[in-house]
Amino acid sequence: MSRLIQARSSLSRYWSVASSRNVRFLSTESNKTDEPFKVEEAETVNMPPPPTEKLLVLGGNGFVGSHICKEALDRGLTVASLSRTGRSSIQDSWANSVIWHQGNLFSTDSWKDALKGVTSVISCVGGFGSNSHMYKINGTANINAIRAASEEGVKRFVYISAADFGIANYVLQGYYEGKRAAETELLTRYPYGGIILRPGFIYGTRRVGSMKLPLGVIGSPLEMILQRAKPLSQIPLVGPLFTPPVNVTAVAKVAVRAATDPVFPPGVIDVHGILRYSQQRSV
Repeated sequence: MSRLIQARSSLSRYWSVASSRNVRFLSTESNKTDEPFKVEEAETVNMPPPPTEKLLVLGGNGFVGSHICKEALDRGLTVASLSRTGRSSIQDSWANSVIWHQGNLFSTDSWKDALKGVTSVISCVGGFGSNSHMYKINGTANINAIRAASEEGVKRFVYISAADFGIANYVLQGYYEGKRAAETELLTRYPYGGIILRPGFIYGTRRVGSMKLPLGVIGSPLEMILQRAKPLSQIPLVGPLFTPPVNVTAVAKVAVRAATDPVFPPGVIDVHGILRYSQQRSV
């Protein structure tokens, strides 16, 4: 027992000495002459502000693309647009804040510089015509963009695709085959940062030359009706025809959120998901 007490006493003296050496700067006794205690790692350091998110919109001068550009600017992002014609003919003041690039998605060298500093891409590229032309515009062009963005290290890629419309898929075979090919490429290249939006009919005020077509006159009432008729969309063959229209503002809002929110779920978002996310408050 006496040996145990002596051992404990020795150990206690050892830790006392060790502690006094290791924390000598912590002493506040008046008879100490050590230097004052300093904690340099806790000092305030002037850090540069976080880099601004830069968004590249493919087809930013079109109907959907222009709304996406405006929504992104409203959220404080740096916004660039790439299209074959370059600068948009839109005269609204916000258009002056967009960085306009001219390029051809079938020639990567003509637009690769537009990807410099880009953190996310939203593609609105698509079109109609012959089956071969539709596959090329909706499929090949977007596949080229997805590959180039991936190789450049862009974090997130959002693709504005299209909802299935049953029988219409056969009528517009090249259109849908191109869309699905681009979707497959996106999910392969961006398993964690690829988002596909599948809206149906997108309504809003569309510019055609000097004219403005108020598509909301038809689209808004149909949206209200068909949102409540979701079970009808499950009917074989004709069910997809009951897919509700969606406002272009809602598509733009969800697209920008998907491109910038790191916790936004990857994968396919159907029209009902677009409507749901557009009604949620962004964080």
